[in-house]
Amino acid sequence: MGAEQIQRRLKLEGLPSVSHETIYLYVYQNKREGGDLYTCLRRYHKYRKRNHKYYKRGGWDTRRPIATRPEIVETRSRFGDWEADTIIGRRQSGSIISLVERRSRFCLLQKLADRSPDTLAEAACQMLMPLKDKVLTITSDNGFEFRRHESIARRLDADFFFADPYSSWQRGTNENTNGLVRQYIPKKTDFSLLSDDHITLVNQRLNNRPRKCLGFRTPNEVPNNHFVALIT
Repeated sequence: MGAEQIQRRLKLEGLPSVSHETIYLYVYQNKREGGDLYTCLRRYHKYRKRNHKYYKRGGWDTRRPIATRPEIVETRSRFGDWEADTIIGRRQSGSIISLVERRSRFCLLQKLADRSPDTLAEAACQMLMPLKDKVLTITSDNGFEFRRHESIARRLDADFFFADPYSSWQRGTNENTNGLVRQYIPKKTDFSLLSDDHITLVNQRLNNRPRKCLGFRTPNEVPNNHFVALIT
């Protein structure tokens, strides 16, 4: 969490507040004295490089490009538009599917048994089925693991779109969320050692983390966000 988030959150809750500069000074003073508060500050990472292997892409010609996606998705004026991606562990040690709703920034994370399209499709449907009425569109990158996109769209009764190649900014919400995940699960992590409980804990922390883009509310606090009730 950033110092500005802490400052604004205190103000939002009507608690005594200090400037974010003061917070930074205190944190770094704590570090000099051997403390570890600095580990709680957000660390910015460069976008991860993808492993560009080539795979057989049967049925890949049925992809719907992001240019055909309804314009309302870009406005974030409704709930139900999701972005999807995978986060890869050290030396391909495993992967996590990351799903995030564009308006609320509410996210879902789950460890995958493998990176096959069938495994990802099953996981995505399992995660989103309780929210089916709140799944209108899904947008992903062109990773081979999304090859079963038609199955996902059919089972969830949603429209599935693909961003343009090498255009991660078209899925900025997901990319930013993945950056937050990396604060709790660094790039050097061996995913084979990650427990499902740990990933669930990370997921809960992200959905209860104040966001500047949400007026320093958390994804769980966004007005008219019914996702929490639907999955509990």
